[in-house]
Amino acid sequence: MRAPHYRNTDLAFNKRTNLAETVNIEFRTEIFNLTNTPPLGSPNTTFGSAAFGTIISAGDPRVIQFGLKFNF
Repeated sequence: MRAPHYRNTDLAFNKRTNLAETVNIEFRTEIFNLTNTPPLGSPNTTFGSAAFGTIISAGDPRVIQFGLKFNF
């Protein structure tokens, strides 16, 4: 019995803006699981069970995170 393959694509954007000579602000966006493909768990491998071959777990869906950093 094989488990489904796992695909993962993450993406990050970063924008830094200078406010003064030594002061800047940084905005960051991170996207985890960009394609929103669910990472499925392994199937039930108990032969003879009514649930044999069924998948009952999955990982996290797409997650988007924003961040703002002030450097001085």
